[in-house]
Amino acid sequence: MRLPLRRALSPAAVRRAFSTAAASRPQWAMIRQAPPVRSPSPHASLLLAEPPRDSYLLVPDHLIDRRPGPDPSSDIRGILGGTVHATSGDGGLLLVVYMDSHAPAPIISKIVTGAFPARPRVSDLAGLDLSDPDFIRFVCNPITGELFRLPDIDGTKKTMFRGCDNAGLLTRSAAGAGHGSPDSYAVAVLGEDRNGGTFNMRRFLSRTGKWEKLVGLPSPLPLPRRMDMYTEAVAFAGRLWWADLTWGVVSADPFSDWPELHFVELPRNSVWPVPSTDLVQEQAMHRRLGISEGRLGYVEVSQEDPFVVSSFALDDDGSGWTLEHEVALGRICQVKGGGPRDTARIAVIDPLNASVMYLIVGKHVLGVDMDMGKVMGCSLADETEGPPYAITSVLKPCVLPPWLSSSKIPAARTFSRDNGDAKSKTLSDILVRADSDKRGKGDRKGKGKMEGEGC
Repeated sequence: MRLPLRRALSPAAVRRAFSTAAASRPQWAMIRQAPPVRSPSPHASLLLAEPPRDSYLLVPDHLIDRRPGPDPSSDIRGILGGTVHATSGDGGLLLVVYMDSHAPAPIISKIVTGAFPARPRVSDLAGLDLSDPDFIRFVCNPITGELFRLPDIDGTKKTMFRGCDNAGLLTRSAAGAGHGSPDSYAVAVLGEDRNGGTFNMRRFLSRTGKWEKLVGLPSPLPLPRRMDMYTEAVAFAGRLWWADLTWGVVSADPFSDWPELHFVELPRNSVWPVPSTDLVQEQAMHRRLGISEGRLGYVEVSQEDPFVVSSFALDDDGSGWTLEHEVALGRICQVKGGGPRDTARIAVIDPLNASVMYLIVGKHVLGVDMDMGKVMGCSLADETEGPPYAITSVLKPCVLPPWLSSSKIPAARTFSRDNGDAKSKTLSDILVRADSDKRGKGDRKGKGKMEGEGC
């Protein structure tokens, strides 16, 4: 679990965010955090920047249902960290999660200033109440700033140990993926039954307005091996996709009355024997699942020289992967100081250009074009980027379709007119690429060595 981080934003930046017109915006944003800010506004606002610079979703703190504060006379202070946990892909909506906890003032100071140890000792965490924090969840339209507070799971905000870390957000529209405002959405988490052999799903459906739990979903796994799915689910082709980044990916349609699970193994050389839990979590720095140009992609970067980036695209039938790029980063990773903190980490996959990858190297975020073999853009990484062992990146790619500015978050009892059709479609029926000219791209592999001096 990532420590809650809060970035100090200037009053001018907050005012600018709440007055920015939606008309002048990039096609997508790389959102880092969702810090609570002091503002009387009834809506959130997006502080936009063109990638590779970070964007921030600012949420007025009066909209967040916080726990009672600690005794003002004590050394304990409240701490509230907000992240964009998942995005809905073409739907443009965000799942925003706040963690509300208490901690001694010195610890909060270290967190806010980025001075927390890279690998904290038990003594560093003394007094940080991570055993019983509150979690508050919202669905958000990042352009209009509309927020919908999700009900508490099982009627409680204390969901640290309820297997709710890998939540994903999926939208559905009668107009089809990417062609219009969503008229329903689902938020879902997936986990294996403790005894193995079956899966359980918790889901919130906008059409019902409540959480429910499905138990005993038949396992699609080819081996009696447990899936460790720590990262958020990715929305693609009418399904949510959960990854064990050392083995494979499980997908399901959370709208279905009885979701059918599908498993696809990672590329052969990416599959490891059963590793330790710590090793599984650390792979989120160097491996990532994401969407680009209407295709599901898997990307990894090796942790030793020459730091090779390999990107794969899911085949049309959903049964395997095709290598798209394999590029050595060269001098890009030769940053001052060296060491594990400065090896390349994956920031995000560009959702609109499959040849572009955003990497964190040292104190920089680099936009790397793997076809051209060059750095296309560079920005300084936020000092509160967090520890390099974090389970999942705080950076999330968010597509901003033009209809978002006139779209409302679907309410209960509104749902897609094509809902029934999805039940009869197989996985291969709904796996589609963005358009025909992108189909030929899968036959081209960009290979070579990439040179660069960084920023």
